[in-house]
Amino acid sequence: MKDPETATVFAGLDGRTDAKLPEWYADRHGVTDPLSFSEAVRDLPQAIDTAVAYRNPYTDEWVETERFNAIVEPSRLQAEEGDAEAEPLFHIPTDSYAIINPVDVYGPLEEVLREETIDGTPLGDVMFGEIRRYRGGGEVHMDIMFDGLEVRLPGRVDPITMGVTSGYDFFGEHAVYVEGFAQDGHCSNSMRSLTDKEVIKHVGDVQSFRTWWEEILAQVELVADDLFEFIRDAREIDLDFSELPFTVTEFYSLLGFPDYLAERAASDAEANAASPIEIDMWTLHSGATYALTHFFQGKEGTSLDQYVRLANDILFNPEETIKRVEQAYEQQLEGDGDDGSQASLAGERALASIERVNSDIQEKVDQFEEREEALRERFQEAMN
Repeated sequence: MKDPETATVFAGLDGRTDAKLPEWYADRHGVTDPLSFSEAVRDLPQAIDTAVAYRNPYTDEWVETERFNAIVEPSRLQAEEGDAEAEPLFHIPTDSYAIINPVDVYGPLEEVLREETIDGTPLGDVMFGEIRRYRGGGEVHMDIMFDGLEVRLPGRVDPITMGVTSGYDFFGEHAVYVEGFAQDGHCSNSMRSLTDKEVIKHVGDVQSFRTWWEEILAQVELVADDLFEFIRDAREIDLDFSELPFTVTEFYSLLGFPDYLAERAASDAEANAASPIEIDMWTLHSGATYALTHFFQGKEGTSLDQYVRLANDILFNPEETIKRVEQAYEQQLEGDGDDGSQASLAGERALASIERVNSDIQEKVDQFEEREEALRERFQEAMN
């Protein structure tokens, strides 16, 4: 992803907690003295609205307009001219725009984290993560994880740690969003969209964020309970690329990844598989998250989400993944045109080999669907 203008690592809810970064996370970020979450949130830019004026080119006077107000950072309003980093203006929205400042959103989360516990310890005592700023602090994304809310895989020292990724902007897009998130301490890969993304727009009344956070954290705990089972089952589904009409790189390209990500994903999957030609679905998923975490060239947010969904289907919906690859390969054959009976016969054989893979995994698909359906039902119960 594009580098943030600033990034702040935090550990613990506030100064009353004696939280430390997990060793694997501290080693990755090189931070020994992180801020608390409360400090980091209160250091984020705020927004207020103020009247907008336009310059009359004939009289050289500024005339106030009542149509819109500007969204600005109040502490920057007296910044010296030419100081780009202190530019106060974020956005000039329509008159239906509702400002939601970071403390409005994350203050209620702090209350919840003091009360919710894991193994008898408040979540605020074990929280850690990173806050990233873009566009002068008018766009913010953060990872919030909880040490101990985790999945441990056999043969690995470092866990997959669960949490949420959240963010907001002052530019009229999402006022705030949150979704389930995890980070694999073994390879620092980020797993996103582990729950449905909840989004609040910059319009109308703001709901109770406390209830919102309680429901979301309940969903994350449910995912943590099931994630090990999804990974275990995905490890039992192998794709034998010696029997398929495409390479590992082409597999990712057919799924919809751009070439530069497909190459990175394939390289990682082949390096971490027991055999570079027989790779299980968990390793293929991990290759995709590796590429997205470390090499994605776009922005956090919508441009990343489409690829995250493709990656997650490899793990959570292997049948849909194989179908998508098969359809893309068939369209590719049709686009190549009819070069004669030999080419047509080769294409039919290639499609048949993909069909065999689909048939081989069919007996295991039911357990994925049953587990996903049960998880969705528990999500609904958590939101009621």
